[in-house]
Amino acid sequence: MITIRTAEEKDIAPILEIYNYAILHTTSVYSYIEHTLEMRQKWFEEEKAANHPVLVAEVDDKVAGFISYGPFRSWPGYRYTVEHSVHVHKDFRRQGIASHLLEKMIEAARENGVHAIIGGVDAANDASIKLHKQFGFEEVGCLKQVGYKFNQWLDLVFVELVLDTPEKPVEG
Repeated sequence: MITIRTAEEKDIAPILEIYNYAILHTTSVYSYIEHTLEMRQKWFEEEKAANHPVLVAEVDDKVAGFISYGPFRSWPGYRYTVEHSVHVHKDFRRQGIASHLLEKMIEAARENGVHAIIGGVDAANDASIKLHKQFGFEEVGCLKQVGYKFNQWLDLVFVELVLDTPEKPVEG
């Protein structure tokens, strides 16, 4: 059974393991250097302080995946738009975990007054693009050869989901 819950301090190490695997073995993160526990702790504290959800999927008391979102851009006019990231442990892929995480993250975004959710997906990651489309995300652009990893140029597809949120958000 898959349980989705808010991440806790005890989840930082398993989240780090999942994220570092993605860095070292996939193109889901365009980075080369593993993160440290301190880096993930700082990230976790910043997400909590900003009231950004960090959710984990738990299967048999093991963290099987996580999802979070943060600012899309730093300027005030973008504050109703977020960019999310979802990662599933290699041993738990193709079990619906990313779907459960994405569903809960979308709910949290609605509750937090988010208007648009952006995702940057490696163009070769057909499974992730298909997953996002199942939740109503649309492909809104492709940046050609903006990443370089594993001795190849990578294209980045942007997907977007626009949510029903207040018509007149507060400026300031």
